[in-house]
Amino acid sequence: MAEPLLSVQAVTKTYRRDGQPPHLALAGIDCALDRGEVMVVVGPSGSGKSTLLRTINGLESIDSGSIRVDGVSITDPATDLNTWRTEVGMVFQHFNLFQHRNALDNVALPQRVVRGRSRAQAERYARELLGRVGMADYADRYPSQLSGGQQQRVAIARALAMDPKLMLFDEATSALDPETVGGILELMRALARDGMTMAVVTHEMGFARDVADRALFMDGGRVVEAGTPEDVFVHPRHERTRAFLEKIL
Repeated sequence: MAEPLLSVQAVTKTYRRDGQPPHLALAGIDCALDRGEVMVVVGPSGSGKSTLLRTINGLESIDSGSIRVDGVSITDPATDLNTWRTEVGMVFQHFNLFQHRNALDNVALPQRVVRGRSRAQAERYARELLGRVGMADYADRYPSQLSGGQQQRVAIARALAMDPKLMLFDEATSALDPETVGGILELMRALARDGMTMAVVTHEMGFARDVADRALFMDGGRVVEAGTPEDVFVHPRHERTRAFLEKIL
């Protein structure tokens, strides 16, 4: 049997801050994701969802356990995280675009710096990706001239420009106005149809049920329930899952 593209095993993470008791953010998390699959992660605020994604991308260290992506252990001290992180795209709640660069440069510049592509190659691919996310006519606009939804589309194009093996979405629609959310979700649906392997933290339950192959419900830093979307969202086994779903559905 082929190894999953993503394998998270017994991962723990504790935050320690001066003058405050330790906070256990992840308590022995296990999950896996095969190539071409979409996994959604849902749960209340503070349940550890975003921390899980940040550990997968190497933005947060872990206390124990292991994380492997495409056979590479990111918890091995010998792994160069800066090089490896180029294989995993991440789209944040807030867009994190370069404010002094236009949309084209936001997508092209990281290719030149990280992937070593020429200006012509990077700009050609950037225009292709901006077209794919519906932003072809906005290549010369700066972030301050774009709406939140448009900025998020540019951020998605920038992540795709690295040709990642895995895409992580951390509440990619939560900072957007309701009229904009649908367009971003449809773009994410298109990526899923194209076979992009994705792990998505979201409160958009319709999207989660429609697109996901796997679903996790987290609470208190633990995976309370895992399975297919039907298992988790339609026939949950745990009372905590049912209580959460009753409030948001």
